Amino acid sequence: MTEERKNSEEKVASSTDSTDSGQAKPTSKVAKKAKGKKRKIRRIVPHGFAHIKAGFNNTIVTITDDNHATLCWATSGASGFKGTRKSTPYAAQIAAKNAAEKAKEFGMEIVDVFVKGIGPGREQAVRGLSAGGINVDSITDCTTTAHGGCRKKRPRRV
Repeated sequence: MTEERKNSEEKVASSTDSTDSGQAKPTSKVAKKAKGKKRKIRRIVPHGFAHIKAGFNNTIVTITDDNHATLCWATSGASGFKGTRKSTPYAAQIAAKNAAEKAKEFGMEIVDVFVKGIGPGREQAVRGLSAGGINVDSITDCTTTAHGGCRKKRPRRV
């Protein structure tokens, strides 16, 4: 160790001893640590679920693991379509292909598909998943249906 380094360490030690609260407060030169980026650990998930929400204005494709935790997603709008072109079956197919490519990074091979909504991109999104290289195991329709509707308006008094 050089003398300069020893002197700087002695100064730091003396500055930490003379604090009021009893807690050590090192100088800014010693306290700074190099902040490194944490690497995200990619999981290998061979089987999962694909949730397709086909609305009238957009199509959202979300791919999840067995616990339904989201791994990746893609939409028609995020795939570069704007306005009325977002609601087309072709845009839904491209969005599903993009989601399938992202899911391939997780090792996804087989998905069970849940389709929700009555938009124009329902069937094409499922075809886009299979075109993206993922095997479709089953397709389930989860579209909600009305079951009696709202309460009727009261009769008008004349």
